[in-house]
Amino acid sequence: MSLIQVNGISKVYRLGDIDLKALCTVSTKIEQGEFVAIMGPSGSGKSTFMNILGCLDKPTTGQYMLEGIDIGKLDRDELAGIRNKKIGFVFQGFNLLPRTSALENVELPMLYDGIPAKERSEKAAGALKNVGLEGRGGHHPNQLSGGQQQRVAIARALVNNAPIILADEPTGNLDTKTSAEIMELFVKLNTESHITIIIVTHEHDIAAYSKRIIRFLDGCIVSDEEKGIRGQGLENHD
Repeated sequence: MSLIQVNGISKVYRLGDIDLKALCTVSTKIEQGEFVAIMGPSGSGKSTFMNILGCLDKPTTGQYMLEGIDIGKLDRDELAGIRNKKIGFVFQGFNLLPRTSALENVELPMLYDGIPAKERSEKAAGALKNVGLEGRGGHHPNQLSGGQQQRVAIARALVNNAPIILADEPTGNLDTKTSAEIMELFVKLNTESHITIIIVTHEHDIAAYSKRIIRFLDGCIVSDEEKGIRGQGLENHD
């Protein structure tokens, strides 16, 4: 059984009297432990596809199976549970609470599960250590660099031991050196912890860190390339 399997999914948005087709009968599989880059120009369908994988949206037609669960049959509360347990999200803008410490930001996903405060604190501290931010738990986002803020966001995505991280342009607000550091962290999480990483990017240098590149155009998958050797990413462009 594949971790992710989409069968002929399409997504149509109704805009007045016009139907806008964002995805056209897309089918693919992603296995546990893969590192996949989703690429394509603006309007190609890659963000719509990512939203469906993240259970933030449902396809108009077709089927999305996550660990054997038919996502289309779940209600709102069940979808929220899937997002909290199965998927860690990392965004371009970090999405941290500005008046909350790094440790408290990482604790947020555990609040929904009613985990006791001491256990939340211990797990959050462990997640921060795992991303190289040991000792920074008391810092607020405005006391951290962009790269450190993104590491806090990654720690938050990891803290519930979700098997999947979905990252939407995670280096978009970072300089070249910091982008390389964040991508190397994703590589480490993928190779050492076998976390499935799915990243949306328009940058070829960033996609080069992945093991597989799926390209979208006009709502369709136009290529699906498995790479035998992981690219060197930004290191080739110093």
